[in-house]
Amino acid sequence: MSTSEKELAEFRAEVGAWMKDNNPPDPGFLLPQTFMEVGDERQLEFLREWQHKVWAAGYLGMAWPKEYGGRGVDPVFQSIADQEMRRNRVPICFNVIGLGWAGPLINDIGTEQEKARYLKGILTAEDVWCQGFSEPEHGSDLGNAQTRAVRDGDEYIINGQKIWTTMGNFAKYMILLARTNPDAPRKYDGLSFFLSPMQLPGIETRPIRKITGEFGFTETFFTDARIPAGCLMGEEGQGWKIAMQTLQYERGAASGAAGGQAMVRVTVDDMIDQLEGVNRDGEPVLKDPVVRDQLVQAIMEEKAMILGDRRARVAALTTDYPGSLQLSNKLRLTELTRRMRQLAINLQGAEGALYVGDDEARQGGFWQRAYFNSFSATIGGGTSQVQANIVAEHILGLPK
Repeated sequence: MSTSEKELAEFRAEVGAWMKDNNPPDPGFLLPQTFMEVGDERQLEFLREWQHKVWAAGYLGMAWPKEYGGRGVDPVFQSIADQEMRRNRVPICFNVIGLGWAGPLINDIGTEQEKARYLKGILTAEDVWCQGFSEPEHGSDLGNAQTRAVRDGDEYIINGQKIWTTMGNFAKYMILLARTNPDAPRKYDGLSFFLSPMQLPGIETRPIRKITGEFGFTETFFTDARIPAGCLMGEEGQGWKIAMQTLQYERGAASGAAGGQAMVRVTVDDMIDQLEGVNRDGEPVLKDPVVRDQLVQAIMEEKAMILGDRRARVAALTTDYPGSLQLSNKLRLTELTRRMRQLAINLQGAEGALYVGDDEARQGGFWQRAYFNSFSATIGGGTSQVQANIVAEHILGLPK
């Protein structure tokens, strides 16, 4: 039986009231703007407690099966809960690699044993997950990954290095792409996919300092690390196929995420609000006709993203280029976010040069920090250049 509009409205009011009543006070230290900036134990424990509280209230993993910690309801309820999280500006649900990538993958193709072992811990934030795809020497050429996994009885011996392993220093598990057959005729055929434990001898992580001064990313080194053979997902040689499915979740082209918000979302309205009191040539900057034109363009792009998301859910409206909105979503959203935050800084005038820690910085330097942080999203999950190639080849049918 379909859910009535009345039922959805009542649920929205319920979850909105809960978010308002339970939104935690300022902890007295800087909170991450995205899951890629969780850099110390204080932030980790604060966000772990918050995510657990959201899950315990029933507003996370709502569409996941009941037997694995979810509620087994229509995904529309999770969508409403996510909207209310953004509207009430509550903290992020930080365990994004588990909630958004590993969890949906395990839900879709994992064994019953894998589902029972991993899914609930992702939702409760007890088990933090990280991603072991990228390598320092191979840039965006993921198919050329060289980290080796050699079968030795009931174990695999792992040697190699991964980079940009967000929260690797806090993680209990990693989704790991490693080469099990270096002699495969095609490089993609030699890769395998593992749900690897992280807290083992031979696995070392080193934090990477970002341009913001924060941490969150790590390098991960494997030196004769032994993981159980049961960590292999699927069969040997299926790693590329499984990794590509994982990236569909990461890029927003496939559904199944548990929900929550991965980053502090800001809108053009938020940008306009922070420009109140900013003057240019003795006049409010918001009265400048060129500025107003720039803001209208930003509003149009933002609205197009919202309407595009709705359109993508109606098959009859996407018959011209099926899948185009889903496949281009990551490129469009991350680039719009970067441009909007850059505009917010530019329109501050000389104050735009101030940063977090400067007493005169507008909103404590929020927009400057947000702008620097926006670049990680244009790189992770495939750079904007890679995403543009995906659009060209898989949507427009252009040659490689």
